[in-house]
Amino acid sequence: MTTSFLILALMTLAGAVGAMNLGRLVYCALSLVICFLGLAGLYLQLNAQFVGLVQILVYVGAVAILIVFAMLLTKNAEGERQNEESRGFAIGGGVAGLVFIILAAAILKSYTKGQLANPAAEASVRQIGESLMATYVVPLEALALLLTAALIGAVVIAQYTGKGRRRSQ
Repeated sequence: MTTSFLILALMTLAGAVGAMNLGRLVYCALSLVICFLGLAGLYLQLNAQFVGLVQILVYVGAVAILIVFAMLLTKNAEGERQNEESRGFAIGGGVAGLVFIILAAAILKSYTKGQLANPAAEASVRQIGESLMATYVVPLEALALLLTAALIGAVVIAQYTGKGRRRSQ
């Protein structure tokens, strides 16, 4: 293992643990950004440039900022702590441990000692981008419109409480 891998792995794990355990939603969202950045670094280290750059652009640049703006528009982000006492910590830890064991067993059984039967052809970032902008442009735009409509809907729903009364500001 290299030093850069260990640093990125610790950064990813620390961000994930912070996103689960910090008390305020804003801190949880910022910890999630750190986790996303660590994952992007791991992808870039694995020579998956397209996935790493998309991780940075989409998750760090768009989704995390969207989460922060949605929280600030809909809730009092500086209010009381949300994660005071988690009752399902033991159950969640058990489920996470079980999933880890199953995934580790699957990975260990599928180890091929570096031998691939049919290696896939490498696609460059340029080829993937051209494909997205030519062949898949309609689904890409539809997804952008769907995400925009979801954010607007979340803001509208959050402004109204109870029986159609607008929340006082």
